Amino acid sequence: MRALSIAATGMDAQQMRVEVISNNLANMSTTAYNARRAEFADLHYQQVSRAGTINASDGTVLPTGVQLGLGVRAAAVTMHVAQGSLRATGGELDLAIEGNGYLEIALPSGQAGYTRDGALKRGGDGQILTSDGYALVPDITIPADARSLSVNAQGEVYAYFSDEVEPQLMGQITLADFTNEKGLEAIGGNLFLETEASGPPVIGTAGEDGLGTFRQGYLEDSSIDAVREMTELIEAQRGYELNAKVITAADQMLAATTQIR
Repeated sequence: MRALSIAATGMDAQQMRVEVISNNLANMSTTAYNARRAEFADLHYQQVSRAGTINASDGTVLPTGVQLGLGVRAAAVTMHVAQGSLRATGGELDLAIEGNGYLEIALPSGQAGYTRDGALKRGGDGQILTSDGYALVPDITIPADARSLSVNAQGEVYAYFSDEVEPQLMGQITLADFTNEKGLEAIGGNLFLETEASGPPVIGTAGEDGLGTFRQGYLEDSSIDAVREMTELIEAQRGYELNAKVITAADQMLAATTQIR
């Protein structure tokens, strides 16, 4: 009975949807996290009689035909790109991006990673690093005797020294943008990798060519809407239950068939 396998694909789909929602809720406090959405597509159809074919009995053309669907499959899990609210932290190397753009990170593998997590740190040698210890690109090193830092909206990093009135420019943080942000590959740790789907990064100065600007002393919160996630969780749970009921009904029909004498 096809209903058993069809309902099973529905249960698998709703289970995957719950897993995606679970990941979203688990990352409600993750800096700059964007919600993921599970998307589905119907499976192949069994063509019992094709629309437009000739009816053998009287020669007329069938207007619709008979097509029996075989269930559902996962089509994609896409990232819902949205700006999270900015939260004041007061950290001199906490940088929120207002608008489009990603920070470029040098990974140990030699690849370039990209992130919107602006919770930067100062390493033992003064190098600006991520929370996981990866170096920012372009490389910026702050002298040990710098008493404070200032980062303007364009990403220029200035250091203040005790024996000088005017600050010194240490470097400029750039931003990377992509044609298709949703095509980036998430690798964990708030990091993404370039893919064929995302297109190559376009590196530029903050505030120019459609790129966002920096806000020093702020971090971007996740864009998770808890109410929406809970609503979708209820829908997924009910969808799973309905497919389970179809399996129960199909089982009862098969049981009735076997009891025929």
